Amino acid sequence: MSVDGSGTIEARVAIRFGFCNIWVHIFGSPRSKNLEVTWHGIEGHDEVVEQFRRAVSRGRLASSFLFCGPEGVGKFTFAVKLAQALLCQTRPETALDPCGECPACRQVLAGTHPDLEVVAKPKDKSFIPLELFIGDKEHRGREGLCRSISLKPFMGGRKVAVIDDADYLNPEGANALLKTLEEPPPKSVLILIGTSPAKQLPTIRSRCQLIRFRPLPSEVVAGLMISQGIVEDPAEAQRLADHCEGSLQRAAELTDAELWTFRNTLLQRLAEEALDSVRLAKAVSVFVDEAGKQPAARRARLRQVVHFATEFYRQLLHVQSGADRPADTEIRRFVDRALAHRPADGENTAARLERCLDAAGQIDRNANQSTLIETWLDDLVRLAW
Repeated sequence: MSVDGSGTIEARVAIRFGFCNIWVHIFGSPRSKNLEVTWHGIEGHDEVVEQFRRAVSRGRLASSFLFCGPEGVGKFTFAVKLAQALLCQTRPETALDPCGECPACRQVLAGTHPDLEVVAKPKDKSFIPLELFIGDKEHRGREGLCRSISLKPFMGGRKVAVIDDADYLNPEGANALLKTLEEPPPKSVLILIGTSPAKQLPTIRSRCQLIRFRPLPSEVVAGLMISQGIVEDPAEAQRLADHCEGSLQRAAELTDAELWTFRNTLLQRLAEEALDSVRLAKAVSVFVDEAGKQPAARRARLRQVVHFATEFYRQLLHVQSGADRPADTEIRRFVDRALAHRPADGENTAARLERCLDAAGQIDRNANQSTLIETWLDDLVRLAW
């Protein structure tokens, strides 16, 4: 099994969410029944669980799935738990209830099960390398996910492959998967994990059953933050959960107090009658660089900055359209300040909101940080005219 250098499945989930003990709650523990709130500790996706239960019990489990939904809501976690259920040696797969104790269940979590293959985009790459699917030039067609899933199962009755970060499939990687998707090996299950069907090539979308994952309810996120020790104060957990858009990953990132300090500065600048894009771009660049040398950390911080601006324009547009003022007293203060300058300028606000959404997409596509910040803020000024 390949986990793209991240070690065990537990380690991969820890790295993905940014704290080391979340896998215990998400995957559940056979000795900790109190963790099994819904399906082995996975909360907020009961409808998806029932969808798979019906398909498995009827013997109609598809061979290819596309898991789509916001980042940080448990799609990868669900995929691994599903693999564990399908590969469990002591309980029938129709039960969709892995024991968690048999060698197969333990190997899935350890990242050593021979019938489970996991690939993802390396941190230093813009796309998932073609070699992860069909091997390097010297071993073309003899290594990689496509080769592995075509082999007969070693231990159980199935082969399972999970492609994390499927948003980063380039045309070559997608084409390499086509034969596997068109002619899936018997008793194989291939799961692609992304954020939106629109980010997949039509040839991929048409050959996968789409499974949509909704954002987690804020109360679920708040409970997870408390149970995992991310924060201790229930009120603080709920405050962060109310701003994370149903993503536990994002909620964990929002524990950074510096983000909230900068949010106040950003909102103050955006609410001004004339936005000084040069001064704000410099401030944003300095703040993003303070996240550290790792590109992923800087991208995450820039993504949060853009999200704060997106939320500001969204709330401003709501009020300009006749909706109630936001419950968040801090953002309401700056919305009111902006309304004093442009009380009914909804069209321009919508354009600026759209530009913020575009900027978020550019971050995910690894656009140059300095160029992105400058063009994004320059465009906000231009769209205000």
